[in-house]
Amino acid sequence: MKKQITCTAILSAAMVLTGCAAGKAGPAVDNEQLPVVPVVQPQGHYRHQPVEHPALDASYEGFVDTMKEAGYSEDSFDYKNAQGDQSNCTTIAQTFVNDGDDLIYAIATPAAQAAANETSDIPIVVSAVTDPAASGLAESNDKPGGNVTGASDLTPVESQIGLLKEALPDAKKIAIMYCNAEDNSRIQAELAEKACEKEGLEYQVATVTDSNQIQQVTESLIGKVDAIYVPTDNLLAEGMSTLSKVATEHKIPTIVGEEGMVTSGGLMTNGIDYYELGVLAANQAIDILENGSDPADMAIAYYPDDKCTLIVNQSTLDRLGIELPASLKDKAEFITEEE
Repeated sequence: MKKQITCTAILSAAMVLTGCAAGKAGPAVDNEQLPVVPVVQPQGHYRHQPVEHPALDASYEGFVDTMKEAGYSEDSFDYKNAQGDQSNCTTIAQTFVNDGDDLIYAIATPAAQAAANETSDIPIVVSAVTDPAASGLAESNDKPGGNVTGASDLTPVESQIGLLKEALPDAKKIAIMYCNAEDNSRIQAELAEKACEKEGLEYQVATVTDSNQIQQVTESLIGKVDAIYVPTDNLLAEGMSTLSKVATEHKIPTIVGEEGMVTSGGLMTNGIDYYELGVLAANQAIDILENGSDPADMAIAYYPDDKCTLIVNQSTLDRLGIELPASLKDKAEFITEEE
């Protein structure tokens, strides 16, 4: 008989929180012993979500697919959408805790923080959180010490700045653009500043607090910088098409944190696979649910640097009129936007 769990999910203000429950910690129970919560489908861009975020959608899908491969039913998963409102996210997290759910799967830092603020007892597995310890979710990333573990989406910032210098050897002035309300983004921006200093690049910081500022802030960089670096920032991932349109029209290349941002018009990334982050998180969830493992002793998992993939948007490359060096052409995967 297939194993089943009840699973709850939130799309948070940053944009995703998912939660998952099973029979009591330990081996999953038969579906006859556990009611199944109805599914609310994740509303990714391909499902007409008002705000697109393919990276976080992929993290959800990797989690669900892996749980299904382990024997959990499609009908086990319930997904709730907070519509980008942090107060909704908190309310849904409170509901999960009040319902006595046995495990919460949280995607993105604000989502994880909302869940962690509501319970110190229910295990929480996170994904797409850059630094759980720095975000107050764990005592340390090697030994979390509480009820939170998961998979970090720490992107190889230093190698991405190195990629920028290799692809754009004439670029001297760089903008590091991110949302200053996101802990993940601030952490990556600091890493980018250090990487720019190491590479001898002049940089300036350009921040936004909401999506309405993206076009204005991008336009403010015209004539001032030779390229823009955007880390795995949730707000800018959603607004990447706006950012890239303005930047590309003015011949400013954008090096970005992950593949979804390249698909939305960014020039290139050497990035992680968010689907695989969901896989890593699911394996931890299974270990907790079926083996009774304690999140306090489960180190945060990281995507291996040697598995990062160089993705280039050929359409953006053509619009910019840039010729990549052979060293990058030979290893890059090229995507082309539909006109």
